[in-house]
Amino acid sequence: MSAPSSSPSSASPGGDLTFVVRTIARTAVDNERDFGDLDSVAGDGDFGYSLARGFEIVLADWDDLVSDAPAEFLKKVALVISKRVGGTSGPLWGTAFLRAAGAVKDRPELNAADAVAMLRAAAEGIRTRGRSDLGDKTLLDALIPMTDALERRLAAGEPAPGAAELAALAASTARAAADATTSMQARRGRQSYTGERSIGSPDPGAVAIAVMAERVAAEWDARD
Repeated sequence: MSAPSSSPSSASPGGDLTFVVRTIARTAVDNERDFGDLDSVAGDGDFGYSLARGFEIVLADWDDLVSDAPAEFLKKVALVISKRVGGTSGPLWGTAFLRAAGAVKDRPELNAADAVAMLRAAAEGIRTRGRSDLGDKTLLDALIPMTDALERRLAAGEPAPGAAELAALAASTARAAADATTSMQARRGRQSYTGERSIGSPDPGAVAIAVMAERVAAEWDARD
Protein backbone atom coordinates (compact mmCIF):
# COMPACT_ATOMS: atom_id res chain seq x y z
CA MET A 1 0.00 0.00 0.00
CA SER A 2 2.92 2.22 -0.46
CA ALA A 3 3.97 4.41 -3.34
CA PRO A 4 7.71 5.03 -3.07
CA SER A 5 9.19 7.54 -5.42
CA SER A 6 10.99 6.53 -8.58
CA SER A 7 14.26 7.38 -6.85
CA PRO A 8 15.49 4.83 -4.31
CA SER A 9 15.16 6.82 -1.11
CA SER A 10 12.44 5.05 0.81
CA ALA A 11 14.57 2.69 2.86
CA SER A 12 15.58 5.38 5.33
CA PRO A 13 13.62 5.75 8.57
CA GLY A 14 12.16 9.01 7.27
CA GLY A 15 11.52 7.71 3.78
CA ASP A 16 8.46 6.97 1.71
CA LEU A 17 7.76 3.46 3.01
CA THR A 18 7.73 4.44 6.66
CA PHE A 19 5.60 7.48 5.83
CA VAL A 20 3.02 5.27 4.12
CA VAL A 21 2.88 2.69 6.92
CA ARG A 22 2.66 5.37 9.60
CA THR A 23 -0.15 7.06 7.66
CA ILE A 24 -2.00 3.75 7.36
CA ALA A 25 -1.69 3.26 11.11
CA ARG A 26 -2.92 6.77 11.93
CA THR A 27 -5.83 6.39 9.54
CA ALA A 28 -6.90 3.12 11.15
CA VAL A 29 -6.87 4.71 14.59
CA ASP A 30 -8.57 7.96 13.54
CA ASN A 31 -11.36 6.15 11.66
CA GLU A 32 -12.15 3.52 14.28
CA ARG A 33 -15.75 4.64 14.72
CA ASP A 34 -16.48 5.17 11.03
CA PHE A 35 -15.07 1.78 10.05
CA GLY A 36 -16.95 0.14 12.90
CA ASP A 37 -20.24 1.81 11.99
CA LEU A 38 -19.86 0.68 8.41
CA ASP A 39 -19.12 -2.88 9.50
CA SER A 40 -22.17 -2.93 11.77
CA VAL A 41 -24.52 -2.53 8.78
CA ALA A 42 -24.08 -6.14 7.72
CA GLY A 43 -21.27 -7.45 9.92
CA ASP A 44 -20.50 -7.69 13.61
CA GLY A 45 -19.26 -4.10 13.90
CA ASP A 46 -15.82 -4.88 15.33
CA PHE A 47 -13.71 -4.11 12.25
CA GLY A 48 -12.86 -0.55 13.24
CA TYR A 49 -12.12 -1.49 16.84
CA SER A 50 -9.91 -4.43 15.94
CA LEU A 51 -7.92 -2.53 13.34
CA ALA A 52 -7.42 0.48 15.60
CA ARG A 53 -6.19 -1.56 18.55
CA GLY A 54 -3.48 -3.23 16.45
CA PHE A 55 -2.29 -0.08 14.75
CA GLU A 56 -2.23 1.74 18.07
CA ILE A 57 0.49 -0.70 19.10
CA VAL A 58 2.33 -0.08 15.84
CA LEU A 59 2.38 3.66 16.58
CA ALA A 60 3.28 3.17 20.24
CA ASP A 61 6.21 0.88 19.36
CA TRP A 62 7.21 2.86 16.27
CA ASP A 63 10.82 3.54 17.23
CA ASP A 64 11.41 -0.15 17.85
CA LEU A 65 9.82 -1.17 14.55
CA VAL A 66 11.57 1.19 12.16
CA SER A 67 14.54 -0.31 10.37
CA ASP A 68 16.84 0.76 7.55
CA ALA A 69 15.96 -2.57 5.90
CA PRO A 70 12.47 -2.33 4.33
CA ALA A 71 11.74 -6.04 4.63
CA GLU A 72 12.73 -6.14 8.29
CA PHE A 73 10.53 -3.15 9.05
CA LEU A 74 7.52 -4.72 7.32
CA LYS A 75 8.07 -8.04 9.09
CA LYS A 76 8.02 -6.29 12.47
CA VAL A 77 4.78 -4.52 11.60
CA ALA A 78 3.30 -7.80 10.37
CA LEU A 79 4.08 -9.48 13.69
CA VAL A 80 2.37 -6.72 15.69
CA ILE A 81 -0.71 -6.78 13.47
CA SER A 82 -0.99 -10.56 13.51
CA LYS A 83 -0.79 -10.68 17.30
CA ARG A 84 -2.78 -7.59 18.26
CA VAL A 85 -5.57 -7.21 15.69
CA GLY A 86 -8.56 -9.33 16.61
CA GLY A 87 -10.97 -11.35 14.50
CA THR A 88 -10.20 -12.23 10.92
CA SER A 89 -8.53 -8.87 10.28
CA GLY A 90 -5.38 -9.76 12.19
CA PRO A 91 -4.36 -12.77 10.08
CA LEU A 92 -5.32 -11.04 6.83
CA TRP A 93 -3.59 -7.70 7.44
CA GLY A 94 -0.64 -9.41 9.08
CA THR A 95 -0.27 -11.66 6.05
CA ALA A 96 -0.44 -8.61 3.78
CA PHE A 97 2.50 -6.94 5.50
CA LEU A 98 4.46 -10.20 5.72
CA ARG A 99 4.03 -10.94 2.00
CA ALA A 100 4.96 -7.35 1.17
CA ALA A 101 8.17 -7.87 3.13
CA GLY A 102 8.91 -10.99 1.13
CA ALA A 103 8.51 -9.08 -2.12
CA VAL A 104 11.40 -6.76 -1.23
CA LYS A 105 13.63 -9.23 0.58
CA ASP A 106 17.27 -8.08 0.62
CA ARG A 107 16.32 -4.80 -1.10
CA PRO A 108 18.11 -1.95 0.70
CA GLU A 109 16.32 0.71 -1.36
CA LEU A 110 12.91 0.82 -2.99
CA ASN A 111 11.36 2.34 -6.10
CA ALA A 112 7.90 2.56 -7.64
CA ALA A 113 8.12 -0.92 -9.19
CA ASP A 114 8.84 -2.30 -5.72
CA ALA A 115 5.67 -0.61 -4.44
CA VAL A 116 3.63 -2.50 -7.03
CA ALA A 117 5.42 -5.73 -6.15
CA MET A 118 4.61 -5.24 -2.46
CA LEU A 119 0.97 -4.49 -3.19
CA ARG A 120 0.67 -7.48 -5.50
CA ALA A 121 2.25 -9.78 -2.94
CA ALA A 122 -0.01 -8.41 -0.19
CA ALA A 123 -3.10 -9.02 -2.31
CA GLU A 124 -2.03 -12.55 -3.18
CA GLY A 125 -1.39 -13.27 0.48
CA ILE A 126 -4.86 -12.07 1.44
CA ARG A 127 -6.41 -13.97 -1.45
CA THR A 128 -4.82 -17.22 -0.27
CA ARG A 129 -5.29 -16.71 3.46
CA GLY A 130 -8.87 -15.52 3.14
CA ARG A 131 -9.81 -17.85 0.30
CA SER A 132 -11.32 -14.86 -1.45
CA ASP A 133 -11.03 -13.10 -4.77
CA LEU A 134 -12.31 -10.16 -6.77
CA GLY A 135 -16.08 -9.92 -6.59
CA ASP A 136 -16.38 -11.50 -3.14
CA LYS A 137 -16.87 -8.06 -1.54
CA THR A 138 -13.70 -7.83 0.49
CA LEU A 139 -10.80 -5.42 0.69
CA LEU A 140 -9.36 -7.15 -2.39
CA ASP A 141 -12.01 -5.37 -4.44
CA ALA A 142 -10.16 -2.12 -3.75
CA LEU A 143 -6.61 -3.39 -3.32
CA ILE A 144 -6.32 -5.32 -6.59
CA PRO A 145 -7.77 -2.60 -8.87
CA MET A 146 -5.51 -0.05 -7.18
CA THR A 147 -2.48 -2.25 -7.80
CA ASP A 148 -3.49 -2.89 -11.40
CA ALA A 149 -3.86 0.85 -12.05
CA LEU A 150 -0.40 1.60 -10.67
CA GLU A 151 1.15 -1.21 -12.68
CA ARG A 152 -0.48 0.02 -15.90
CA ARG A 153 0.71 3.56 -15.28
CA LEU A 154 4.30 2.45 -14.74
CA ALA A 155 4.17 0.23 -17.83
CA ALA A 156 2.94 3.16 -19.93
CA GLY A 157 6.43 4.63 -19.83
CA GLU A 158 7.17 8.27 -20.53
CA PRO A 159 6.57 10.61 -18.99
CA ALA A 160 7.66 8.73 -15.90
CA PRO A 161 5.15 9.27 -13.10
CA GLY A 162 6.23 10.98 -9.92
CA ALA A 163 5.38 9.66 -6.48
CA ALA A 164 2.63 12.23 -5.92
CA GLU A 165 0.95 11.25 -9.20
CA LEU A 166 1.06 7.58 -8.26
CA ALA A 167 -0.36 8.29 -4.81
CA ALA A 168 -3.23 10.27 -6.35
CA LEU A 169 -3.91 7.49 -8.84
CA ALA A 170 -3.96 4.91 -6.07
CA ALA A 171 -6.41 7.00 -4.07
CA SER A 172 -8.85 7.68 -6.91
CA THR A 173 -8.81 4.08 -8.11
CA ALA A 174 -9.28 2.63 -4.63
CA ARG A 175 -12.18 5.00 -3.92
CA ALA A 176 -14.01 4.12 -7.14
CA ALA A 177 -13.46 0.41 -6.54
CA ALA A 178 -14.61 0.62 -2.91
CA ASP A 179 -17.77 2.46 -3.93
CA ALA A 180 -18.44 -0.25 -6.51
CA THR A 181 -18.68 -2.86 -3.74
CA THR A 182 -21.97 -1.31 -2.62
CA SER A 183 -23.96 -3.27 -5.18
CA MET A 184 -22.17 -6.56 -4.45
CA GLN A 185 -23.36 -9.40 -2.26
CA ALA A 186 -20.72 -10.53 0.20
CA ARG A 187 -19.36 -14.01 -0.39
CA ARG A 188 -16.67 -14.09 2.29
CA GLY A 189 -16.35 -12.93 5.87
CA ARG A 190 -19.03 -12.12 8.44
CA GLN A 191 -21.06 -10.09 5.98
CA SER A 192 -21.57 -13.17 3.81
CA TYR A 193 -23.74 -14.64 6.59
CA THR A 194 -26.34 -11.94 5.98
CA GLY A 195 -26.87 -12.86 2.33
CA GLU A 196 -28.70 -10.19 0.35
CA ARG A 197 -28.66 -7.86 3.33
CA SER A 198 -25.02 -7.17 2.52
CA ILE A 199 -26.13 -5.46 -0.71
CA GLY A 200 -26.52 -1.70 -0.43
CA SER A 201 -23.47 -0.74 1.64
CA PRO A 202 -19.79 -0.77 0.67
CA ASP A 203 -17.37 -3.32 2.09
CA PRO A 204 -15.63 -1.92 5.21
CA GLY A 205 -12.24 -3.36 4.25
CA ALA A 206 -12.40 -1.91 0.76
CA VAL A 207 -13.42 1.47 2.19
CA ALA A 208 -10.50 1.30 4.64
CA ILE A 209 -8.08 0.76 1.74
CA ALA A 210 -9.58 3.77 -0.05
CA VAL A 211 -9.48 6.05 2.99
CA MET A 212 -5.89 5.08 3.71
CA ALA A 213 -4.84 5.69 0.11
CA GLU A 214 -6.62 9.04 0.10
CA ARG A 215 -4.82 10.17 3.23
CA VAL A 216 -1.46 9.11 1.83
CA ALA A 217 -2.17 11.13 -1.32
CA ALA A 218 -3.44 14.17 0.62
CA GLU A 219 -0.43 14.28 2.95
CA TRP A 220 2.26 13.24 0.49
CA ASP A 221 3.82 16.64 -0.16
CA ALA A 222 3.57 17.69 3.48
CA ARG A 223 5.31 14.62 4.90
CA ASP A 224 8.37 14.99 7.07
